[in-house]
Amino acid sequence: MLPMITRRSYKPFTLSDFFNEDFFPTFNRNTGTLPAVNIREDEKAFYLELAVPGMDKKDLRIEVKDDVLTISSEHKETKQDESEGYRRKEFSYSSFCRSFYLPEDVNGERIGAIYKDGILNVEIPKLEEEKKKEKIREISIS
Repeated sequence: MLPMITRRSYKPFTLSDFFNEDFFPTFNRNTGTLPAVNIREDEKAFYLELAVPGMDKKDLRIEVKDDVLTISSEHKETKQDESEGYRRKEFSYSSFCRSFYLPEDVNGERIGAIYKDGILNVEIPKLEEEKKKEKIREISIS
């Protein structure tokens, strides 16, 4: 299974947490909401499904670095309305970042993704048996 990298560890709820600014994540400036993710595996690949409704495909980014798959998004929006003597300017910013360690038996070069109906599907193919054996090499001792 793909282990998740998390930024915070679990902390039990206490009454004093109710008055802590981190208790209300929508008001906290340092964190965003993370999309729900389903992870499944079969003999050919790992499959990730992320719920990211309302996102544009151009706002999503997927990258692999040092055997870590990172899926992130950044979206900025500004609206301005001037009508009947009213003047209003609103802006919003949202972002998330989820990272997963990739196991040794995956082919990082062939990862693919499809975004449709608010769901980002990422396929991480496993190495074929012959290629797994190629990774094992004997080291001579001098």
